Amino acid sequence: MQRHPIRTISRRRAVSVIAGGFSGPFIIRSVGAQSVLPEQATVPSILKGSGEVRIASFGGTLQEAQRQAFFEPFENATGIKVRIVPAPDIVKVKAMVESGNIELDVVHSDLTATAYLMKAGDYLEKIDYSLVDDGVGKLYRHEYELDFFVYAQVMAYRTDAFERAAPASWADFWDTKKFPGDRAMYGMGAGDPELEFALMAAGVAPEGLYPLDVDGALASYDNIKKSVAKWWQLPAQAIQLLADREVTMTTVYNGRMEAMQAQGLPAAICWNQGLARRDGWLVPKGAKNKVNAMKFIAYSTMPIPQARFALAITYGPVNESAFRYLPPERLSVLPSSPEIRKQLVPFNYNWWSANRETAIAKFAKWLLG
Repeated sequence: MQRHPIRTISRRRAVSVIAGGFSGPFIIRSVGAQSVLPEQATVPSILKGSGEVRIASFGGTLQEAQRQAFFEPFENATGIKVRIVPAPDIVKVKAMVESGNIELDVVHSDLTATAYLMKAGDYLEKIDYSLVDDGVGKLYRHEYELDFFVYAQVMAYRTDAFERAAPASWADFWDTKKFPGDRAMYGMGAGDPELEFALMAAGVAPEGLYPLDVDGALASYDNIKKSVAKWWQLPAQAIQLLADREVTMTTVYNGRMEAMQAQGLPAAICWNQGLARRDGWLVPKGAKNKVNAMKFIAYSTMPIPQARFALAITYGPVNESAFRYLPPERLSVLPSSPEIRKQLVPFNYNWWSANRETAIAKFAKWLLG
């Protein structure tokens, strides 16, 4: 997820050993009335070690899911102590490397931040893919970052607002006659304007979105602007607006909807034409515990840890083998599951990395105009 304010600016044998760790028996431990977490009965010896690894995380429910899925099991299984520290913005990571005072070994990041550091210079360690399971798809593997979950930027709506048909596309979101009521959309903050949604509402096919026509997107925004009651900055605001009946539809990150739906509030996600996005791990250049960092990253993308994470929070695995440990009802709400991911549009990190400043400046001028 975009949390990095950067606009201011084979060892085939090792792989087979790791894969072998998944085929043996695993333990199911209850974590409450509604879910269970699979447990890794053994861990490959190549991932064991000593010392510590310092991991930067963003806190909140996401960090709690990481604790259950990755941090505690990794520490218990490998003997490597996990120290959690608050995640800095990516500019501070850059400054740490430049000063030589690197206080982190693993940073929760995304491809936008990684691209910024790669463009700036030699600030990252290459990922050691000799340790990473073959089940992690090519899409999620990058030279200096390994994705560890998939989330989606989607439309959410109140099911009690529409008696006949439910909105099924961004054209429907824009259609305030057929689907009346106020809307909420992302405005200005640390993220990116939702230009893709505006273009699809105007009839641009998902496969023809990139390169984005920024001016065309702003023209499409003109048609919905009067119906947008709130341009939210924080994801929690979008959910609150929906829960309080201030809007009938909003853009939202899928993980934010779980708590609302668990409370029985009448709301649903439209997956069609949502954006599939990913978060990953990176290792700052010169990290003091580089070896342990690579072991942790490899562990977190093993099938069972991936399944644990997907059961703790509704973000999808990057390891295809994780799906075998997930029940059908859970797969039905995960962005990387086969049935949902085919409805989503892959977010183009390369385009946004190259065009972010210009696109945001044009959107801000339009929004404030």
